[in-house]
Amino acid sequence: FEWPPSTRLSYALTGNYRGPVEGQAQVEWVRAGSRYQVHLDVWVGAQAAPRGGRRMSSDGELTDQGLVPKRYDEETRALFRELRRRSILFDGARVLLPNGKQFEAVPGMQDAASQFVQLTWLFTTQPQLLKVGQRIELPLALPTNVDRWSYEVIEEVALATPFGLVPTFHLRPRRELRSNRDLVADAWFAPTLQYLPVRLLIRQDEATYID
Repeated sequence: FEWPPSTRLSYALTGNYRGPVEGQAQVEWVRAGSRYQVHLDVWVGAQAAPRGGRRMSSDGELTDQGLVPKRYDEETRALFRELRRRSILFDGARVLLPNGKQFEAVPGMQDAASQFVQLTWLFTTQPQLLKVGQRIELPLALPTNVDRWSYEVIEEVALATPFGLVPTFHLRPRRELRSNRDLVADAWFAPTLQYLPVRLLIRQDEATYID
């Protein structure tokens, strides 16, 4: 396995937030030696003058066990509201959340942005994990808590893209949707495209989501 060079994926975005919304999203992977950065940007409306958006960034190291985050930063911007920033610090054996709480850092722990690249690494090095019915455990440090998430491979499906049908595996976290809780993200990974996610469905509740 070799980590890919710097890469950018661009997505068309639809969703619902107090009504239908459209926009764009982007995942950017930046690699410099043994260091990495992952940036996940989502904006609603025109990119030049968005109604709102969020940037999630992970910064850390590349190791034989995949990504090891050192810092996570999140910026949320809404129309007519102040910019909100939150950060998570990974300090050796500790994880410090924005609310001041500290937790033990466990091996393989990821953040909201790095998790998708870590899953790509897992499926590239262990393709047997991508079978319908399989579950993948992933410890996640999120702005409000630290927990172990379980992703289930629920189906194998071909997605229509601008360059044709792409076979993918659909992963869904086994997690309830609750208002004012952490966002829940389904992901579709494509073995023929270096196991990259070609679709992300990020949900807050049944009526609030971006796709």
